[in-house]
Amino acid sequence: MSKKSKAAEFVNDVYNISVTGHNILVTDAMKDYAIEKVSKIERFSNRIIDAVVTMDLQKLEHRVSIVLKVDHLKIKGQAISDNMYASIDKAVDKIEAQLLRYKDKLQDHHARGAKVIDMHVNVLRPFSTNETGEINEEIEAESKRRLLDKYTPHKIVSKKICSLKTLTDGEAIMKMELSGDHFLIYIGEDTRHLKVIYRRDDGNFAVVEPMCGNEAR
Repeated sequence: MSKKSKAAEFVNDVYNISVTGHNILVTDAMKDYAIEKVSKIERFSNRIIDAVVTMDLQKLEHRVSIVLKVDHLKIKGQAISDNMYASIDKAVDKIEAQLLRYKDKLQDHHARGAKVIDMHVNVLRPFSTNETGEINEEIEAESKRRLLDKYTPHKIVSKKICSLKTLTDGEAIMKMELSGDHFLIYIGEDTRHLKVIYRRDDGNFAVVEPMCGNEAR
């Protein structure tokens, strides 16, 4: 079976996978190669829901980002080289290394079936200073009240629902490292309080938790 037919069979029968390009035309050969490489990750996890491969060309940098959704987890691998095929290999290698590193924890996390609560998330667009001149002109013609309603400092550009999970601190760190996100909100399994974990500039993680009851005194 050729690589192309093998890739097509994988996409149709296993899970959803998309390959897109930014600043580059993704050829059939590049797409088939990416699908073939991602398909081999299956041996590390049989719970992959979908995969997104993004190729980007910035001057001489061939960048590849691969995001896998495994159960309720997002696993991300990124790589840069002077060759797109090499970048695909490196990105896949990073994901495999993370899956192997957290294999036991991933299995335990799945077996526990942690409670999940949905959260509404609003994505805000920051106020642009380029709009200042236009606003000043309109202030002269319209009332201040109407302008304040129209030109709020930040505008909601999208809304989505995210899952608020019950996790241990170790699981929260694992999710952060796998996804590459800058922060995570979750419910602490030990305290049942809301917690926020974020990545510090020094590479360490900080956990923020409100003090309740006697703890705050």
